[in-house]
Amino acid sequence: CVCVCYYIGGVQKPGNTVYLYQNWQMKPLDCISSLQKIVSSGDQNKDGSLDLNEFSKYMKEHEKKLLLTFKSLDRNNDGRIDASEIQQSLAELGMDISKENALKILQSMDNDGTMTVDWNEWREHFLLCPAHNLEEIIRYWKHSSVLDIGDSLAIPDEFTEEEKNSGRWWKHLTAGAVAGAVSRTGTAPLDRMKVFMQVHSSKTNPISLGGGFKQMIVEGGLTSLWRGNGINVLKIAPETAIKFMAYEQYKKLLSSEGKTIETHKRFMAGSLAGATAQTAIYPMEVLKTRLTLRKTGQYSGMFDCAKKILRKEGVKAFYKGYVPNLVGIIPYAGIDLAVYETLKNTWLSYHPDSPNPGVLVLVACGTMSSTCGQLASYPLALVRTRMQAQASLDASDQSSMTSLMKKVVAKDGFFGLYRGILPNFMKVIPAVSISYVVYEYMKTGLGISK
Repeated sequence: CVCVCYYIGGVQKPGNTVYLYQNWQMKPLDCISSLQKIVSSGDQNKDGSLDLNEFSKYMKEHEKKLLLTFKSLDRNNDGRIDASEIQQSLAELGMDISKENALKILQSMDNDGTMTVDWNEWREHFLLCPAHNLEEIIRYWKHSSVLDIGDSLAIPDEFTEEEKNSGRWWKHLTAGAVAGAVSRTGTAPLDRMKVFMQVHSSKTNPISLGGGFKQMIVEGGLTSLWRGNGINVLKIAPETAIKFMAYEQYKKLLSSEGKTIETHKRFMAGSLAGATAQTAIYPMEVLKTRLTLRKTGQYSGMFDCAKKILRKEGVKAFYKGYVPNLVGIIPYAGIDLAVYETLKNTWLSYHPDSPNPGVLVLVACGTMSSTCGQLASYPLALVRTRMQAQASLDASDQSSMTSLMKKVVAKDGFFGLYRGILPNFMKVIPAVSISYVVYEYMKTGLGISK
């Protein structure tokens, strides 16, 4: 907490935290992180607190930035912001909202009931909010890939020009990669069980969760539950780097110079970046599946596995299942994004006066949207995994994507395409929780946040 006394409207309010005296009510700022950001921004002598001079200086600088943002929103220069100007400005930043939601946002700032916002209303609403432009406000809702659930088909992160120029983007990517590595390691037994059930479970050979784990432990000991995890973690770094670089290039190709890319073009750029990254690292996906399903003594490591596949099956074996994997990117990324946008807009419609949704809401929205994306693309993921593992199956079972899908439906029914979905869903919540916590610790360690 910060010990500070200051004046707003001629009223002095002492206390052990910063309070906003607004509309004749005194209320603490909604979010502790907002307080911390204000303190870190204004703390010139780095003593961990703000004195009156530091706070006053911070407020004056912050007010100047708010004025610039207000003027950029006021497109007709009439000194007032209306709903259409808010709607247009958010659309240019990639956030499409309805007229109704734009009016609700406007209403949260409109004190005099005119359904427009003048400079004084704008200043009063955002004066103690550390975000000073619309990009920072909507970044609360940025759909971050930090929520690692083991599948890498989501649209990449967005970074502001400031983050790119200051070099903070690579710290965010590093923090996300470490969070993903810890998360995947923590949920590796469930991931191996999912792959095991996708390939070996059927109506004639049903594999239960308990029975599957018992079978694995008996065959290879407790550590066998982590088979395939090493390469699963190893592929995070190249995939993240390729996806980020490809995403930036595709955005430039799809957008007009000097203009912000629209939502549908961002989705296209993200899908193409995902396809590019998957193409580059796909041999590692095949190795991961083979190592996950290996029996004790079959391979001595990933290099031995790669050599044996190359010698016995040739180069094309490293791209088995590539087509269903590529096709699966569109439903996964599309539904993931659509569900997230729907949940976000629903939350905003009920809480139009609070730009920061908080950790629980963000994690819940990210979890639900990713789960829906997985549900839609899961049949393709099952077919991909079976094709990757075809060398470990009988020659008669090796099929193309469509014939394999038909064969699964004919043998096990439609729900046969969802074999292994239970352990897959079971790992979502722990994976999201672990990755979020580790990501926050990494951000602190790398100096991104305090």
